[in-house]
Amino acid sequence: MKRFSKTIVVLVAVAVMIWLIPSAGHAADVISLKYAGFTPATHKISILADQWCKEIEKRTNGRVRITHFPGATLTSATNTYDAVVKGIAHIGWSAMGYTRGKFPLSEVLDLPLGYQSGLLATKMANEYYKKFNPREFSEVKVLYLHAHGPGVLHTKKPVNRLEDLKGLKIRSTGLSAKIVEALGGTPVGMPMNEAYDALQRGVAEGILTNVGTLESMKLAEVVKYTTENYGSSYSTGFFVVMNRGKWNAVPADVQKIIEQVEAEWIEKQGRLWDEMDEEGRSFALKKGNKFISLTKEEDARWVEKVKPLLNEYVKEMKEKNLPGDEVLKFCLDYLKANQK
Repeated sequence: MKRFSKTIVVLVAVAVMIWLIPSAGHAADVISLKYAGFTPATHKISILADQWCKEIEKRTNGRVRITHFPGATLTSATNTYDAVVKGIAHIGWSAMGYTRGKFPLSEVLDLPLGYQSGLLATKMANEYYKKFNPREFSEVKVLYLHAHGPGVLHTKKPVNRLEDLKGLKIRSTGLSAKIVEALGGTPVGMPMNEAYDALQRGVAEGILTNVGTLESMKLAEVVKYTTENYGSSYSTGFFVVMNRGKWNAVPADVQKIIEQVEAEWIEKQGRLWDEMDEEGRSFALKKGNKFISLTKEEDARWVEKVKPLLNEYVKEMKEKNLPGDEVLKFCLDYLKANQK
């Protein structure tokens, strides 16, 4: 009887081991990825990124599991691209403008082209990439690009004409600082997270940014007017990229699934930027803020003031042997054909 019992125990143990072997093999097949973002976990951009990760896992039946690191907990916004190249993060999203000069041809997306929506800016960014395949992204796999809604002027006092802007201290960075200067304002450089305090204390008298920040950054509490200078509005280009080696190691059928989700997220991301702008507008109006629409003639004056920045871009790209003139024309034609 004892010998029989021992035999049963051994058989059970063997059966358990056999049952575990395929499970262990399956676990080894799971592709684990780290996704780096810089907005807080509660920010809508982070929430959408988290949903993207979950959608990939769902459609691959758990073969791909992506851990999302929001709030710059894995790498800083300025170091995200390099972190992806080095494999510190397998996927990352950040703004191209945080490392100006690294993506020269794609800086066209940040120019004051006269954007009217985040959805259109995002679609244009991806069409630009598809057509020109800029070599500045050759180190990574570009999953998709996106761009926020119109960057316009928000001030503590009303700005109805260019003359009202002259000399005003406007928070801006990088290319947006050049826009402020071209329009006659005085650029004041600082990170976005310092803008609220600067406006509250009078260190800055206005800011150039998208309307969504009036709610998300609570800027409507420290500015009272928004000038809708859509003719000279700008955007900011963002990338979502993946480590090239890691992408090449992913099976072809999984790559196809990821690309399918990417295509859907271009639309979702663009619409989210516009939703946030609507929320920013509503929040500002509830605070008693006023939105100033420029006359057609006045808006045209603002457009003329920023044109030298477009010419400067073309000149700089020519010096780098890059097709800046062709890219700029493509973007302007795209906006003209698709905007209302």
